[in-house]
Amino acid sequence: MSLTTAEIRNKLAAMPHVDLGFFPTPLYRLDNLSEDLGVNLFIKRDDFTGSNLFGGNKTRKLEYLIGLAKASGCEYVFTYGATQSNHAMQTIWAAAKHNIKPIVYLAAVVEPDMDDLKANMLLDTIFGAEIHVVEMLEGESFEDAERRSFKMGKEHIARLEADGHKCLDIPMGGANAYGSLGYLQMMVELTEQMQSPAGRNTFSELPQKFDFLYHACGSGGTMAGIVAGAKLLGMDTEIHSVTAMGVGDSYPASATRLANGSLELIGCENECEITADDLIIDQNHYAPGYEQPSEEGTEAIRLLAGREGILVDPVYSGKAFAGLISDVREGRIPQGSNVLFVHTGGATVFFAEKEIIGQF
Repeated sequence: MSLTTAEIRNKLAAMPHVDLGFFPTPLYRLDNLSEDLGVNLFIKRDDFTGSNLFGGNKTRKLEYLIGLAKASGCEYVFTYGATQSNHAMQTIWAAAKHNIKPIVYLAAVVEPDMDDLKANMLLDTIFGAEIHVVEMLEGESFEDAERRSFKMGKEHIARLEADGHKCLDIPMGGANAYGSLGYLQMMVELTEQMQSPAGRNTFSELPQKFDFLYHACGSGGTMAGIVAGAKLLGMDTEIHSVTAMGVGDSYPASATRLANGSLELIGCENECEITADDLIIDQNHYAPGYEQPSEEGTEAIRLLAGREGILVDPVYSGKAFAGLISDVREGRIPQGSNVLFVHTGGATVFFAEKEIIGQF
């Protein structure tokens, strides 16, 4: 059973929430690349989610996560990621805006120069975060360093709470059921734009439906919200989630738990259920690894920049766009299809360390 956009918005309105972004984000056709590729290619500019110049897709999640922190009377929020994490940076400014102290534990996948901070690390400092850099141990993977950073964060929270302070622990990427509500809501917004584009931040004629939707994914919260929203709305769109890192066998089950958890939060668990069969997880484009540039990612970045004047980043959105291009070129997306790329942000990384950016 599908619900209307108005019915879902009413349910979302009952959840703790703060206003952080400017919505709806722009949605329009990429005319040059549509001609080049032979598909009707559209883009949803979730790199423009504000209210800070350095936005990105996590702002949608943080409207609910910071809303939960405020409703719970939290003085501190904790979160995690790599040193150039877009999620961490957005959590920091969102928390600061609402008078909550941000504390971050960041794994040094690429070692930052603490005397010459760049990109998101510099912004984290300007926004006033308490930053803990977790050094990578010899032979350690990013996942190993993540687990150590989570442990450090929990120990820190325990010390603060023992002194009477209340904290909210936000997982990496904002990937919990509350965070996924942000992307469930994005699917409502998208449907509204398609149903009534006039005045909804688009200067293109929109199709009645999209055949395919592509987006970058890491911790799984964005994917969970998109898939849950699409199913709840009864959308007939094939959703491709292109990973920025290798994921394990438990990843689909984790993502379905997030999706079903978000549906349960708004009282829609009986309307539909997400299973692993609802997920299309593409792991073919993240190599050689997380925060490591790829040749096809670099080509995708150059193509979108050169033909449409839009930047995607080498860590997440560039690799996702590379996956979309590959699927068009190899015929997995038929000619003439209506295709949507959800731009999740990240261009700040172009001002980060060269090891992350690659060769341009």
